[in-house]
Amino acid sequence: MELIAALSDLCKEKSRPVIAIDGPAGAGKTTLAQELFRAFSTKSSVQVIHMDDLYDGWGNALSSDLSKILQYLVSQHEAKSPAKIQRYNWESSSFGQSEELPVCDLLILEGVGCGDKELQDHLAALIWMEIDPADGLKRVIDRDGAQVKEEMEKWLGTQAEYFLQHSTREKADFILTT
Repeated sequence: MELIAALSDLCKEKSRPVIAIDGPAGAGKTTLAQELFRAFSTKSSVQVIHMDDLYDGWGNALSSDLSKILQYLVSQHEAKSPAKIQRYNWESSSFGQSEELPVCDLLILEGVGCGDKELQDHLAALIWMEIDPADGLKRVIDRDGAQVKEEMEKWLGTQAEYFLQHSTREKADFILTT
């Protein structure tokens, strides 16, 4: 895959590479993160962090708190230090106990918001996954069930505003259409 080769070259330019995969809900970011994990983990240690694990529920997902968590994770990665996170439990609407993430060679951030403008200069690559928002909404509802439809409809506006504020698509090194 040409993308893997290009990302490999970009990662060589950073001593502690971080790849971010951002774009609208339902675009295939998680699937791409899994593919990158499989490709890169044969030669180095790789950690994938999903934004769904870091969001503070629907209403406070793309907040300054998320930005601070991402900055912390990247700074810990750059310092070759383990990071501690609390994963969000969507069923209980609360964060779990703190857990330590191991030091890795490559950090992959995946999900809406990981292309945060405060991180962009630290990234080896920012990948934008393009999808028509209506198609993305349908994919998410097909995957997660009709119970998320109302929240997802609100989310479309939230994510669009966030992408504008952070110029995520415009700053991307790669734009992939699904």
